Amino acid sequence: MSKPSLKAALASGQFVVAPGIHDMITAVVSNKVGFDFIYASGYWMTASAYGLPDAGIASYTQMVDRVATLCRTANASVIADADTGYGGLLNVHHTVRGYEEAGVVGIQIEDQEFPKKCGHTPFKRVVPILDMVEKIKVAVEARRSPETLIIARTDARQPEGFEGAMKRGLAYGEAGADVVFLEALESEQEMRDACARISRPMMANMADGGRTPIRSKDELKALGYALAIFPSATGLAAAAAAENALNVLKTEGTSNSPNSKLFNFSEFNSLIGFEEVWEFEKRWAREPKEAAE
Repeated sequence: MSKPSLKAALASGQFVVAPGIHDMITAVVSNKVGFDFIYASGYWMTASAYGLPDAGIASYTQMVDRVATLCRTANASVIADADTGYGGLLNVHHTVRGYEEAGVVGIQIEDQEFPKKCGHTPFKRVVPILDMVEKIKVAVEARRSPETLIIARTDARQPEGFEGAMKRGLAYGEAGADVVFLEALESEQEMRDACARISRPMMANMADGGRTPIRSKDELKALGYALAIFPSATGLAAAAAAENALNVLKTEGTSNSPNSKLFNFSEFNSLIGFEEVWEFEKRWAREPKEAAE
């Protein structure tokens, strides 16, 4: 199945909205709803797979395996968080090749020191600009397909201020990044100014509960953005739904309650692929007596 091209979407002026997909249950539900692009968040995929914080704990091997599984499961094209590239320049080269082979259309690399931290939490530290510029150049050279876009993220807004983040964003665009991402901007004015001053397509992070004001896709487009990720929407929604279901079960002693909203089991069987299994069994399964002969 041919998947949408992020490069073509941005070139045509289509505003791209990519929800964060943190696990494969959410992936098959997103197939039902229908999105052209989805986002593999390091924070949420680490939390869902391992119950750990986004603090540089998950390895490249763990993450690329998770991303590859998402690419196989989702109908949408996947934009993937690759943290810092998991090390130095050689690691960045290896990461880009691995993520590209996994099937992603966009690879996001950030300029934090290792171990990195979630962009909306404290104590972030960034590497020198030149170090990140070299990472971007290596990433651009490493990709095998021009359809694979390199997204350069800076986390400098908190440690270096808005102008420090701007300086980096401009440098990363000049280094060859296809998309520039200034993480954790703190006001709509900063968002507008960044988009006005950086000529590359700009990505916004609509992280619910984070530092950046949440705006709709129409508002973001008016500010000058080309792409927006909503990385935490499904993860927080799933956590809220799970907490409610568990509280109902604990309080009422049953899941069969009007206070607990559950997805239809028959429909979920279809989403996850059981109908294909049943068709296979109808074709190939033999009766027990026949199999014993």
